[in-house]
Amino acid sequence: MSETFCDLAQGKCKPCEGGIPPLTTDEINTLMPQLDKDWSVVDGRLRRDFRFPDHYVTMTFVNAVAWISHQQGHHPDLTVTYNSCRVEYITHAIDGLSESDFICAAKIDTLFQL
Repeated sequence: MSETFCDLAQGKCKPCEGGIPPLTTDEINTLMPQLDKDWSVVDGRLRRDFRFPDHYVTMTFVNAVAWISHQQGHHPDLTVTYNSCRVEYITHAIDGLSESDFICAAKIDTLFQL
């Protein structure tokens, strides 16, 4: 692999307006071990389901994800229920995964290390 990836949780998302290829399977496989084991790639999207004891905690998590997304300029698709939230990343401009998707996922993982 010709590209060296950053320490994901410390990384900064790079704006993507297209024109670059999505990550290859080998690149994705290199990055996945840096994320929590509950992340997976499903239908070309980086996905993790989070469960919480109640709606208040769920919404607190959603707001924290929104703050990270705003800071990074890279936004996930969220599916929110009473006590769960599915987070899915894909870089729409390239219709695939980019390093930014993994950076944001790693930052979300750090929420549970506080």
